[in-house]
Amino acid sequence: MKKFLLGILAGLVIAVVTGIVLTFAAVKFARRPPEPPKEAWLSLRLEGDLPEAPEVGAPIPALEDKSPMTVAEVWSVLRRAARDPKIKGVLFKPRGLTVGWGKIEEIRQGLELVRKAGKPVYAWLASPGTKEYYAATAADRIFLSPEDLVDLKGLRIEAAYYKGTLDKLGVEVEVEHIGKYKDAGDSYSRTSMSPETKESLNAVLDELFFRLCSTIGQSRHMTPEQVRALLDDGPFLAPNAKSRGLVDELNYESTVQQQLASAAHLSESQSIAARDYLKTMPELGGRKTKNIAYLVAQGDIVRGPIASLLGDERGINPQTMGRQLRQIGNDPTIRGVILRIDSPGGDAIASDEILDEVKKLSRKKPMVISMSDLAASGGYYIAMSGDPVVAYPGTLTGSIGVIYGKVNLKGLYTKIGVSKEILKRGRFADIDSDFQSLTPEGRAKLRESLQFIYDGFLKKVGEGRHKKPSEIDPVAQGRVWLGVHAQQKGLVDELGGLDKAIALLKKKADLAETDGIRLVPFPARRTWWDELFTKRDASGHGWGGGEGEASMLLRQLPVGVAPWLQGGVLRVMPFSLQIR
Repeated sequence: MKKFLLGILAGLVIAVVTGIVLTFAAVKFARRPPEPPKEAWLSLRLEGDLPEAPEVGAPIPALEDKSPMTVAEVWSVLRRAARDPKIKGVLFKPRGLTVGWGKIEEIRQGLELVRKAGKPVYAWLASPGTKEYYAATAADRIFLSPEDLVDLKGLRIEAAYYKGTLDKLGVEVEVEHIGKYKDAGDSYSRTSMSPETKESLNAVLDELFFRLCSTIGQSRHMTPEQVRALLDDGPFLAPNAKSRGLVDELNYESTVQQQLASAAHLSESQSIAARDYLKTMPELGGRKTKNIAYLVAQGDIVRGPIASLLGDERGINPQTMGRQLRQIGNDPTIRGVILRIDSPGGDAIASDEILDEVKKLSRKKPMVISMSDLAASGGYYIAMSGDPVVAYPGTLTGSIGVIYGKVNLKGLYTKIGVSKEILKRGRFADIDSDFQSLTPEGRAKLRESLQFIYDGFLKKVGEGRHKKPSEIDPVAQGRVWLGVHAQQKGLVDELGGLDKAIALLKKKADLAETDGIRLVPFPARRTWWDELFTKRDASGHGWGGGEGEASMLLRQLPVGVAPWLQGGVLRVMPFSLQIR
């Protein structure tokens, strides 16, 4: 007993000492808040992802600068820089961007706003690919290191198919879908693209390629036809990139900084990083600033909370989303809501529960829907509150359809020596068994359910778009549309980004055009310490009890996989489209 008590005491002492050491380290390594610049040029470095919702911050503040800025933060920085007389120019440094074509447009719009304010915008590129170069075309001048490469050669879509591998393993994936373009399960049930998939994806690729050539041509003083011919010769070594008119000058970053400082009548040292500038920014708009809730719905739509390894939640679930929506509705200081969606969809029932909560808030507060890179299938469904919908021309949206996938592992079980016997009561008790294929009767029963859910999807979209279901069906069928085509088909209202969404919301909320706005983020940025000391519920999400094995598995899966393993009928877009 004595040893047991001593063990507990020793554990408490170690915990206290560890806490003191970590607190000391946090204080010691914390950076002082940056001073607002007197006069400076802004350094905007964007690398990798540009998330919609903030990531969990590092335990030591000095490390927090490594986390990526959010889309809203980049938007705020560039709009403030355009109006701030102390900011004299911008040096844009994109590298290895993994964002989609919607977020790229938001970046370009911000850079163009700075240029329209009469301030120089320079772009310095490091081994740029298509997206980095496309974003950089919003700058006044484009620079490249003398020994570098511009990896600009056009666009492609790749889709992988795993049926051959699954056949060798003895695994059969049966997929039923409503909508001839609803091919989310084709990766597991086919060995190649269906004609419908090729039709849909070629339309997406054609439009994006047209916009790419047109935008580059406008920036570099070429015709779209000249740009198309140019891309057939890519990629380009630095000298060729310069001689072919893709970049203005070959030079190193330090020299480009000197040139920008000179153009802005500053010294090279008079610079401020975008993240530091963000920390110095007052609320946008001054005295007449109005609070606007900026609610992010990012990731797969799942039935319940799934924690990442850092403790923050992944995906969109009805419980957390509903709580945030109700919190916004009960806050009298919030004048309106922007629902920002970046989701491929997911669980059908969870999507419906979320839409119900969105509609309730829409009846209490003015709302506008802003689509990011992706708002497809269930991600499109939760946007159907009847409020104005804004999408970028390059947003992937639509995919109005439903799908059900079932795995038959009998062949695999046989290979590894596992056998099963099934005893049942009820005609369809074994319809979802992993030891047999669907029977014709079971398939008919399943399709009856899928058709019911699809008809409900059409009805909800019709209500949200103020149309009859019969008018929605021809543009539904599970087809993915780009934002520009979705507007033509009546699936979205306006093309644009956050500026357009805010302008529409001001009208709905009876705010003056001159009123400033403050975006109140939901979820708010949280630190590692917040996650550590936040009490969770007992559902397996956090401290409250034993975490189920399924939850532990789901939280470690790549985006897009969790809804499939949770089972049930899905509203999810086909594939995980990477257009590069």
